[in-house]
Amino acid sequence: MSGIALFGGTFDPPHLGHRRLLETAIAAVIPDKTIVMPDRIPPHKQSDRIADTADRLEMCRIAFSEIPTVTVSDWELGREGKSYSIYTVRHLRELYPEGRLWFVMGSDMLLSFEKWFCWEELLTLCTPLCLARCTADAMAALAQSERLSKLTGINDAAKIVQASPLEISSTAVREMLYRGDLPDEYLDSEVLGYIREHGLYKNH
Repeated sequence: MSGIALFGGTFDPPHLGHRRLLETAIAAVIPDKTIVMPDRIPPHKQSDRIADTADRLEMCRIAFSEIPTVTVSDWELGREGKSYSIYTVRHLRELYPEGRLWFVMGSDMLLSFEKWFCWEELLTLCTPLCLARCTADAMAALAQSERLSKLTGINDAAKIVQASPLEISSTAVREMLYRGDLPDEYLDSEVLGYIREHGLYKNH
């Protein structure tokens, strides 16, 4: 196996911006396998305004189903305790010891990478695939990649790809749904159908 890409997030709900970013990442490195992994939301942050794990998992399966090589994993959703990235990456390395593991992230995440739990070990197990929103972000991310390489001795610590994002967030989509608006330009039609069928994101 030559490569695996990991794309994690809360995906509450998964929107077309997520899909565009993932398609950009896949085009950049052409992995054999792409794993979409919804994060577990801590119990103290859950409310009736947030979709539960089963719904977020199913929406991900719908949202990314048409992208070749993609599978959706429920591994993080089933874990207890703090959900640090290092645990997920170690798990994937056990499953797929061969080939490069790409960790898809935004430039803001790469710039704060040294604050991550076990960040040095992370860089030995995976390569951040940083999606930058503009030239300035790409330059800052490149400088950070060079800095991480110097600190760890790992050549090309991160790969930087300039993306053309759809400027929308899950928070904004939820707010539209709470108001009763129809964010059909930001959601896959089948995901929107699932949301309406299951009565998600209603403003009680």
